[in-house]
Amino acid sequence: MLDEPKILQSRRVLTAGIHLKIAKDQIQTMMGPGVQELFAAIAAQGVAPSGAWFTRHFAITPTQWDFEISVPVERRIEPMGRVVPSELGERTVARAIYRGPYEGLAAAWGKLDAWIRAEGHERCEDLWECYLCGPESGLDSSAYATELNRPIVV
Repeated sequence: MLDEPKILQSRRVLTAGIHLKIAKDQIQTMMGPGVQELFAAIAAQGVAPSGAWFTRHFAITPTQWDFEISVPVERRIEPMGRVVPSELGERTVARAIYRGPYEGLAAAWGKLDAWIRAEGHERCEDLWECYLCGPESGLDSSAYATELNRPIVV
């Protein structure tokens, strides 16, 4: 289920991230270890997350994803292995919360993009999704909540 989308201004956020370019079918094997590596690196620097972790997609093709596994942080981190300091800048975005299993995310993005067009906006190619509630909360995937953010042209 997709909640009612809204247009809003996101805020600038310091992040730590791991940039990956992978075959689309590798996402399930790469995501978990990447998230663990990211959280271990910031913890080793005594930095706490300041919000939910997210993926920031720069380009998505039918066969490849170019994205960053990221987490907002309280202060700038030092590079550590694949984990580097990053930033999510201020953007005008269409935002909606998708509630349900991750397998439904593609359809939710399709609905958000259709809403953007119907409202007379032009979407940018990049996007990010924040994982507000996921597998760590239990086995019921209908309870998952993912915040979808699609920048729009202003």
